[in-house]
Amino acid sequence: METAEFLEALDREGRALAAAAEAAGTDAKVPTCPEWQVRDLLRHTGAVHRWATAFVAEQLTSPRPFGEEPDLDGAELLAWYRESHRRLVDTLAAASPETSAWTFHPAPLPSPSPLAFWTRRQAHETAVHRYDAETARGGSPSPVGTEFAVDGIDELLRGFHARPKSRVRTAEPRVLRVRATDADAVWTVRLSAEPPVTTRGDAGTADAELAGPAGQLYLALWNRVPVPQVTGDAALAALWRETSAIG
Repeated sequence: METAEFLEALDREGRALAAAAEAAGTDAKVPTCPEWQVRDLLRHTGAVHRWATAFVAEQLTSPRPFGEEPDLDGAELLAWYRESHRRLVDTLAAASPETSAWTFHPAPLPSPSPLAFWTRRQAHETAVHRYDAETARGGSPSPVGTEFAVDGIDELLRGFHARPKSRVRTAEPRVLRVRATDADAVWTVRLSAEPPVTTRGDAGTADAELAGPAGQLYLALWNRVPVPQVTGDAALAALWRETSAIG
């Protein structure tokens, strides 16, 4: 996927998130994040949008903490979220491809530049939280497209969980396979006492495999739905569920 496609996805997903949150109401529980109500979801996602915007708009080249979440609710909170999302989309759309900015994981291609990184990262951030908002609203959430989901799985496995912060570790070396059954996409995740090392492809044997259609697998790896299919050592699937949360 190209940066322009991620920008379109970010725009679409953020508008859908706001619409679902408005329909649900800010008091509604978020089934996929049991500790949250919709107000928490809006405050968190809007704060992330504003945090990401600052790196690109101000070309910040070192990390900075999240800003405080607003003490808003109801219609005012929804308006604040929509403004946060629009500011992010407009900033990314206007930024030069040569923009310098800090990034926080070793994202593989297609995110070779800070602008590509932030557009891609925020598109996936917003898609996952759009799904959360739609579960709070009730009814059937919109599916995640196959190509977008494959990219998001790749970013999660080869970006987030390539960082020293990843807690997905095993005392002895183990191999976890991840397979999108509706796309030509397979990952081999080598687990040990060090951060996971993930490569594309299915060379060698695996102790367990997590498989399913890409859209469902994407949501499962973000711990929003159960893994569609687990073969081999079920303890590795449980390990993922218990330790893969992004902090």
